[in-house]
Amino acid sequence: MKIRLKKNDLVQVIAGKDAGKRGRILKVLRDKGRVIVQGVGFIKRHTRPNPQRNIKGGIAEREAAIHVSNVMMVSPDDDKRTRIGAKTLADGRKVRIARRGGEVLDK
Repeated sequence: MKIRLKKNDLVQVIAGKDAGKRGRILKVLRDKGRVIVQGVGFIKRHTRPNPQRNIKGGIAEREAAIHVSNVMMVSPDDDKRTRIGAKTLADGRKVRIARRGGEVLDK
């Protein structure tokens, strides 16, 4: 599976319990086909206290990875979700483009 999303891309969740939420991508897990989106898909993690590492025990909430098919890129010009394509510019650089408006996503 080809993942065209990158870190710091603004995406919108299109399926699941967090459908409609938006956030920036914190990490792309290419081998698993998943992304971690800021503020989306929280899970509770039970941690045991460890005084040697200075870890306080308890229940911590953090973002879980969600499948890349459940998120869509948000177009920077019209603030609507769009698919991503690739294009080669005149100077030979290969860049990502938004299918909705055709604007270049990589600067």
